[in-house]
Amino acid sequence: MIFGNYPATVDPKGRLKIPTAVRSYFEEAYGPDFFVTSIDGGQSVRVYPLSVWKEIAEKLASPPSFNKAKRKLADQTAYLGQTTRVDTQGRILIPAKLREPAAMRGEVAVLAQVNRIDVWNDERLHEQINAAPLTDEDLENLSNLGI
Repeated sequence: MIFGNYPATVDPKGRLKIPTAVRSYFEEAYGPDFFVTSIDGGQSVRVYPLSVWKEIAEKLASPPSFNKAKRKLADQTAYLGQTTRVDTQGRILIPAKLREPAAMRGEVAVLAQVNRIDVWNDERLHEQINAAPLTDEDLENLSNLGI
């Protein structure tokens, strides 16, 4: 497994240069195809290996299909997302609908998260972490989960 923050950049055409260590791990474990989307309304970008995303999509499509939360997640991720493949220079394209709301330009934080990659505008992530630090209640809830 791979974890941590790997600084990277998004070029003016919206291509994310995935850091070598992250790219190597994910390509070896899952292959070169990814699904790029957002689950937070475009504040950040989630990059799922396509095989991982297919498992999630199958769960979203399974009964009960009229579950409101499932429909909302399916609609949001489909609207903001698209499949992509790592190019020969180790880049993936961030969908146009995500670039502006997620501020995907210049310096970004690539967070390796077990079976996905979260990508944040570096400044936005720093502000969010500072604005909402872990509280004693958060730590108690995590302890109750065995973490």
